[in-house]
Amino acid sequence: MSIAIQQSSAQSRVVSEPALLARVFAGISDPTRLHIILVLLDGERNVSELVTAVGSSQGRVSMHLQCLRWCGFVESERRGKYVYYRVRDERVQQLINLARAFAASYHHELASCAVLAHETTRIESETV
Repeated sequence: MSIAIQQSSAQSRVVSEPALLARVFAGISDPTRLHIILVLLDGERNVSELVTAVGSSQGRVSMHLQCLRWCGFVESERRGKYVYYRVRDERVQQLINLARAFAASYHHELASCAVLAHETTRIESETV
């Protein structure tokens, strides 16, 4: 199955279902983005509150919020001088709950997967 996505008013690009689903998981695969989502599942927060909760710089949190907003995971609302973020769709909570249940059932396998360990090490070394 393929899905057409709008890139601009004049362009659209066809993306396969596996590629689109992979982007869903990629959107929350970064530990900082996932941490932001977990914090926002407890209620809306502004950037300063997220910086404190996540323990990352404002620039890094803002970059991840931009990705999360662009991908549809969160939405924002300006109130005075602050912008507040919240989880956009209740299905994000369901996705996290399913992931937690899966991780609880397969935590040994997930922790010992050599492929994921290699990918994580490679990604972490690229960001340093």
